[in-house]
Amino acid sequence: MTSLDILGIGNAIVDVLARAGDDFLARHGMAKGSMALIGTEDAERIYAAMGPGVESSGGSAANTCAAAAALGARVGYLGKVADDALGQVFRHDITAAGVTFPTAPLSGGAPTARCLILVSPDGQRTMNTFLGACVTFGEADIDPVAVAGAQVTYLEGYLFDPPAAQAAFREAARIAHAADRKVAITLSDPFCVERHRDAFRAFVKNEADILFANEAEICALYQTDDFDAAATIAQSEIGLAALTRSEKGSLILTATTAHEVAAVPTQVVDTTGAGDAYAAGFLAALTAGRELAECGRWASVAAAEAISHFGARPQADLKALVAK
Repeated sequence: MTSLDILGIGNAIVDVLARAGDDFLARHGMAKGSMALIGTEDAERIYAAMGPGVESSGGSAANTCAAAAALGARVGYLGKVADDALGQVFRHDITAAGVTFPTAPLSGGAPTARCLILVSPDGQRTMNTFLGACVTFGEADIDPVAVAGAQVTYLEGYLFDPPAAQAAFREAARIAHAADRKVAITLSDPFCVERHRDAFRAFVKNEADILFANEAEICALYQTDDFDAAATIAQSEIGLAALTRSEKGSLILTATTAHEVAAVPTQVVDTTGAGDAYAAGFLAALTAGRELAECGRWASVAAAEAISHFGARPQADLKALVAK
């Protein structure tokens, strides 16, 4: 018996979203559409320069967990926040979303992480992340009972940056597989992949059962500009891969099958959290026993909802949307 459908592990971050033009990005040396890690001074400088914003609990895997819970899945989350005001905000928000959050807070160390997200007029998001307390997440924060009791443990690629977290990922995979459970990983960002390509390649091939990646990320992983070539390699190395291609939809691959899933048309307001929501829809359907094509449909519906408004967390009734 499983106690959870999905257990997410990732960077526990409070998001600060504000609109910004391309001139703002250029002035601050940002690569549009990317995620950059920043220190305390840069975090303060960019935050001071940003226009009016919206603050909410975020983090890639946490967003996935919140959306999966909204779809009716039983969800837990592991991630490190500090014992400070933003940490309390994060804990309240994710718990209120219906997600179990047992990780103890960091006391007396770095503050809770925050991600400064600039949304361009075309909906592209450029992220500047101060990891703060996130970098302290390690093997000791892995809850073996939660991992062993979850159908799928979902790992956030962004957490590959701190070395201690890579060890935590391997420990989580060991516990999950010993309990005959599945391990899923999302590559998160092509720059993150390039920083840790060898480690990602090894983990995807040897530890993961399910892979989530967009076109840029999967091409970065396999060092090719040819999506079809990258997809072929993924199909040979992993049991199940869900590869997203924005308005082109997504491709769901097993060793012997391929399902093309159409994107759900919507007005793009903010692309923040699109991949997170896609993974939520897919995993919520998968753990509920749906066929792969239907998992892809749920994923596309959830992703379309995410990009139709400002912010990454769902604002519409996802259960009603996937039921249509």
